[in-house]
Amino acid sequence: METALLGSFLAAMSTVLGAVPLLFVRTLSEKWKDILIAFAAGIMVSASTFGLMPQAIEESGVLALTIGFLIGIALLDQIEHNIPHIDVENDSGIGQFSAKSLLVIIALFIHNIPEGLSTGFSYASSNESLGPLVAISIGAQNMPEGLILAVFLINSNVSKAKAFLVVAATAFMEVISAFIGYFAASSIETLVGYGLAFASGAMMFIVYKELIPESHGHGYERPSTYSFIAGLLVMVYISFWFG
Repeated sequence: METALLGSFLAAMSTVLGAVPLLFVRTLSEKWKDILIAFAAGIMVSASTFGLMPQAIEESGVLALTIGFLIGIALLDQIEHNIPHIDVENDSGIGQFSAKSLLVIIALFIHNIPEGLSTGFSYASSNESLGPLVAISIGAQNMPEGLILAVFLINSNVSKAKAFLVVAATAFMEVISAFIGYFAASSIETLVGYGLAFASGAMMFIVYKELIPESHGHGYERPSTYSFIAGLLVMVYISFWFG
């Protein structure tokens, strides 16, 4: 349990770590934003394909993988449909915590729930190396997310201190949902395979619906593609080292 606590906390707090560069700079170039997002996408695809999906099959079979995978996609699709993703880095001149600012913050709170569940389910798996792998992949995705949120808030005339508090609050929701996922899967063993498949589907949806389109929307498709490949290979090597 202590390992699950630490892993989920570190993955969530990567959101805050991503905002640290804003202590020194106010803006982030589109090129580097796209490269970072694509790198995180590669890590998540690798963790889902080579870690979560095979383990879900081993835990509960192919049918459980299919059901859990589709549930993860459907849930994220509903979240995206009802609370659309906002291109937060391009908004400016918005009053402090305006209606649109609050919408972005609420959306990120909700988006972090499936990510936290994914981490919790992974730590409940019989494969001890899976939890750290998923925590790393979620943390990699959280870092550019935290940076972009901080840029948005600061450009909306929110102080850096308040921006960091908001980023930390969205991360805390991920820790809570990770605990829910961990204890649910630990209490009902049959949920583990479904939970891992759910995590895989949720991560794949995030990659193909959000991360890849974002990383290919500003004219930096080629460096973003290589960054995606680099992220995928990095996670393969991390998986090999963890065994």
